[in-house]
Amino acid sequence: MDRSGGGLVRVSASGAGSGLGEPFREPYLKALQGKVVAYLPVAMSFDLAQGWLAGIKRELEPLGVKIVVRDPNWSTNAGAQALTNLISEKPDVIIAHNPDVQTYAKLLQKAESSGIDVVQINMRSSYPTTVFVGADWIEIGRKATTAVVDFCKGKSNKIAIIQGQLSAAASAYTLKGVEDVLARHSDIKVVSSQAADWDASKAKGITQTVLKQNPDLCGIVGFWDGMDIGTAAAIKEAGLTGKVFLATSGGGEQKGACDQVKNGSFDLDLSSDVPTQASNMAAMIKWLLVSGLKPGSAKASIYTTLIPITKDNAAAEGTCWTLSKG
Repeated sequence: MDRSGGGLVRVSASGAGSGLGEPFREPYLKALQGKVVAYLPVAMSFDLAQGWLAGIKRELEPLGVKIVVRDPNWSTNAGAQALTNLISEKPDVIIAHNPDVQTYAKLLQKAESSGIDVVQINMRSSYPTTVFVGADWIEIGRKATTAVVDFCKGKSNKIAIIQGQLSAAASAYTLKGVEDVLARHSDIKVVSSQAADWDASKAKGITQTVLKQNPDLCGIVGFWDGMDIGTAAAIKEAGLTGKVFLATSGGGEQKGACDQVKNGSFDLDLSSDVPTQASNMAAMIKWLLVSGLKPGSAKASIYTTLIPITKDNAAAEGTCWTLSKG
């Protein structure tokens, strides 16, 4: 018997310790093997959707979980039809990226009633499913607006707001955060608050008009960096880069976030950190499948910690991610 470390360890004749069976490993692996997870983003053509998929595949496929993808390509009707079909196909889990707060609500409820676990990612439905993983949009609105207000001190105090799609939870919640800050700064004048529907060309057109009407504008709060590429282009064309502070948010992908901050297009990009979101989703999916919890019997939210990207950290290793490094 070896008494080192104060404990008793049985030693074989050869001097090597005996292995110990892990009683929880096999049930865990068995519960995941062969399960099907259906992934329904609003589209597969942008960095967030691609990053989430790469992350969940990396975590779940080695365990024998099959990932199926439905791509509605920005069509709300196509997304609703895809979700309807998935409910009939009965995967074990559906990951839903809601285009707005209402369209999928009854369908998500039907999915859980049918015994399908539902994880919502980044944009909520009005119906709360078992798990939501995503950004704290109100906090994003507050931080972005605070940065713009701080930059505007001693300047014109004129700002503009470029919203996403008005009916999308991300846009509505971000606007609430914006309003929270503006309520404390009566000196700030909002000269324009318009929806660009997540479209970069619309954001560019809106910004061009606003800058022509308000050449002394000092700041813009944008609601998504994929859209605000257009906002930044309009600022650059007007020769106002560095004079109009642009705060936006996104998933923290290298080309869409860090590179844009480094080249001066964005002054602040608040990253909701897609790889961490994917890891959180995968962990919750594992837990749901292993626990046997009845779909819809619990409600939980996981908000990812924001990473503010500025020129101070945009070039630092690990601030942003790429699909190859995830």
